Amino acid sequence: MRMRFLGILLLLAGTFAGVFIWWRYFAPVELAAVHPTRGTAADVVYATGTVEPEKWAKVIALQRKRITALCDCEGKPVRKGDVLGQLDDNEERAQLRELDARRTRLQGDVERTRGLVARSFATQTGLDQLVTQVSEYDARMGAVEDRIANLVLRAPMDGVVLRKDGQVGEIASTGVNDVLFWVGQPKPLRVVADVNEEDIPRVRKGQAVLVRSEGFKDAPLAASVGEITPKGDPATKTFRVYLALPDDSPLKIGMSIEANIVTREKDQALLLPAEAIKADAVFRLVDGRLLRTPVKLGIRGARMVEIVEGITERDLVASPIETAFRDGLRVRMRANP
Repeated sequence: MRMRFLGILLLLAGTFAGVFIWWRYFAPVELAAVHPTRGTAADVVYATGTVEPEKWAKVIALQRKRITALCDCEGKPVRKGDVLGQLDDNEERAQLRELDARRTRLQGDVERTRGLVARSFATQTGLDQLVTQVSEYDARMGAVEDRIANLVLRAPMDGVVLRKDGQVGEIASTGVNDVLFWVGQPKPLRVVADVNEEDIPRVRKGQAVLVRSEGFKDAPLAASVGEITPKGDPATKTFRVYLALPDDSPLKIGMSIEANIVTREKDQALLLPAEAIKADAVFRLVDGRLLRTPVKLGIRGARMVEIVEGITERDLVASPIETAFRDGLRVRMRANP
């Protein structure tokens, strides 16, 4: 009985081993497959950027001073020269009063010396020195008046106050990023995008652009290539491209976007998913086996790739390609869930 039981165990083990070996090395591999389709192939250049008005300007403090007043004008129209804010000018005004008092005294000395020169009790040289000193004070007072004027923050153009930063009592900084007001015209808008230097030769003015934003996920929005900055940035290896937006664009100023610049299109192209192609070849399903087939590729999109030669619409192609695929491998179609 013991020997019979042992023989049954060995038979079962051998059976399981045989099934495993057949399943591991001889059973057909399940895979998904697709037929090539006809559609529009588009060659695109990817870019990222932000939305901004075509005409706008930043208002930055020219001196590091305390903010004493700010207008309640965010979102409101302004005219060029309108006062937006005021920085503390007490020190400059005190200096101006001091200079004015000294100039007044010197001017009085000039008038007295001029009378003495007329009666020959003073020299012309002494009078000229006093006149020169008065002129020097005029120049110094003019410089202080300019500093006082620069402490008044004014609208640099007609438009709308797009954004206001800072609070009364804070110290205004003079850095390029320490902006107190953004003033511009809400329309027209554009996208300032960065394009990699290896892609910029394919970008031309007037090309159509599909724009996507996190705020508008339903469908891509239309734009077009406006201008291309002649000089690139060697540090980031990018070129700046301005994308023109239509007046009815729902995008808002400051939004970040992703753009696909359409550099070439072809209708009725034979298309395959990009994951069905590897090393310029595909795996066709022929009589239950894989047949590696070289193909000639055309336009390469983000998801679909044009096939110029090598297969037809009737062929069944494995998609996606898996690492275990090889020429002649036995396969079968995976059942749809």
